[in-house]
Amino acid sequence: MYWLKKNILIFIVITAVLIFFIFASKKDTSSPLSASLKSSDMDDPIETPLVEEATETQHHTTVVDVKGEVMQPGVYEMEEGDRIRDVIERANGFTENADILQVNLAQVVQDEMIVLIPAVGQEQEENAVNDSTGEQGSKIKINTASSEELTQLPGIGPAKAEAIIAHRDNHGLFQKVEDLLEISGIGEKTLETLMEHIQVP
Repeated sequence: MYWLKKNILIFIVITAVLIFFIFASKKDTSSPLSASLKSSDMDDPIETPLVEEATETQHHTTVVDVKGEVMQPGVYEMEEGDRIRDVIERANGFTENADILQVNLAQVVQDEMIVLIPAVGQEQEENAVNDSTGEQGSKIKINTASSEELTQLPGIGPAKAEAIIAHRDNHGLFQKVEDLLEISGIGEKTLETLMEHIQVP
């Protein structure tokens, strides 16, 4: 008891020092400054690489009018580069009467193009010879004619007929008669001969 009274002052000082350190450590961890430092560390944005905005690919469309022997004739909006076969698919295919041998399914479609699918025998009727006059009933449509039909034209053999079809497929329909001059082997004289026998477009 005597020892406790003698050393109580030292005991109180030690206790006070311990309490001070405990309180100081708690205050330090919960102080606004430390909290703000921790918060700033947490809130630092993570650097991310800049993503360039993807430029929208421009899709050019073509509007095609489909007529004749298809299940659903009408006007269809097609993508640039589509071919006649794609148009026929959009129109739900051919009818039973369609003469598909006269249709170039590989031809590239053009804007404002008319795709006329003939019935069996229809083209022959249009190009039939008039018995009373001996003259051809209609001109050959240069944009839809087959190789066999083209060879019926004066000055056009199999090679030139294939060249006409290849040019038509690769560059689109002929817009005027003079476009035929772009084909090798067709000059001014040949063109003059062809004018009365062909229809463009």
